[in-house]
Amino acid sequence: MSEWAQIIRGRLEGDKVIWMIALILSVVSLLSVYSAISSLAYKANGNFLYFFLKQGSFLLLGLAVMYVVHKIHYKYFARLANFILAAAIFTLILTLIFGADINEAKRWLKVPFTNLTLQTSDFAKVALVLWIAKELHFRKDRLDDFKGEVTPILIRIGLVCGLILPADFSTAALLGLVALSMLFIGGVPFKGLIKILGLIIISGISIYGVSEIAPDLVPRSKTWVNRVEQFVGFSNGKTDVINSSGGSAEYQIDLAQVAINHGGIFPSGPGSGTSRNFLPHPYSDMIYAFIIEEWGALIGGFGLLLLYYILFYRTIQAARKCERPFGSYLAMGLGLLITLQALINMGVSVRLLPTTGQPLPLVSFGGTSLLFTCLSIGLILSVSRAPMLEAK
Repeated sequence: MSEWAQIIRGRLEGDKVIWMIALILSVVSLLSVYSAISSLAYKANGNFLYFFLKQGSFLLLGLAVMYVVHKIHYKYFARLANFILAAAIFTLILTLIFGADINEAKRWLKVPFTNLTLQTSDFAKVALVLWIAKELHFRKDRLDDFKGEVTPILIRIGLVCGLILPADFSTAALLGLVALSMLFIGGVPFKGLIKILGLIIISGISIYGVSEIAPDLVPRSKTWVNRVEQFVGFSNGKTDVINSSGGSAEYQIDLAQVAINHGGIFPSGPGSGTSRNFLPHPYSDMIYAFIIEEWGALIGGFGLLLLYYILFYRTIQAARKCERPFGSYLAMGLGLLITLQALINMGVSVRLLPTTGQPLPLVSFGGTSLLFTCLSIGLILSVSRAPMLEAK
């Protein structure tokens, strides 16, 4: 082993497989984003490398965040959980009031005195998982008391998901599913979980009713219902809203299928994809279809899927080895969050799920999602690192 390899191995603590997957996904992101958006970058400002350098900067900053966080013992984050959740709720409220309105959705909050924007739901996802892990840790022996111990947790979950819901249904649903899974893992009795499931079903029926009776009450509710109806084939001629790229969500998925079909089984290499010229958002929402077009179904499709499954498996291993319930719940929650988001993005591209705007974690172009994904992986690495420290 070379001297540099020994230095890197000594610096990067925790699960080495997770580190390797994070680095591989970062390389995939750089190659795919550059290939997908270079022509657009040239048209915009005459510089092919503009978005490549921007994504590279985000990745370097994200990896730096991952490195710093993984060096901090995860137990310290439990002490900050209440404050972090309160800050996340505050930013979500600010976003609903003052957020930038893009495609009839207020998801971004402008950072004062800069040109930067923050998608506050990404912050809220990590904050809520962190807080639930802390609550399950301290309430683990009292979860049979649904009203006294589980209900306070559900109130916070409902508040955060409710604040995200008006602008981003898919993120609210994803976070709710992860939260419910954490309650199951934490030991909430099955009877209590049935009650929660009943509340979710009632809420879903209520949203559908509102979209039919008073569509203007929740502006995007009609869009959500139309997309689900189109997916299951019950649209009855209704059309989805036109997105920022000039086509409906259904049209976007049709073009993704064309890109996947062009890709075939075996890779044709980076830069070979032509769907960048017609596929809306090939560098973000539809990057999985674009990767398959260039790298084929075998490497680009199944290979990428396998990386996320390995990441989740190693997260489970880290959670099992952790001696403190908080660390175990935190790793499992964040691992589920990353993996389920990846599966949703992939499922949309191959027409297994209704259209959503979920980016592919650590791969899609963007700043906020990438940074908070790196923060999440850093926390998982911190949990995996703890048994090694305690063994010394």
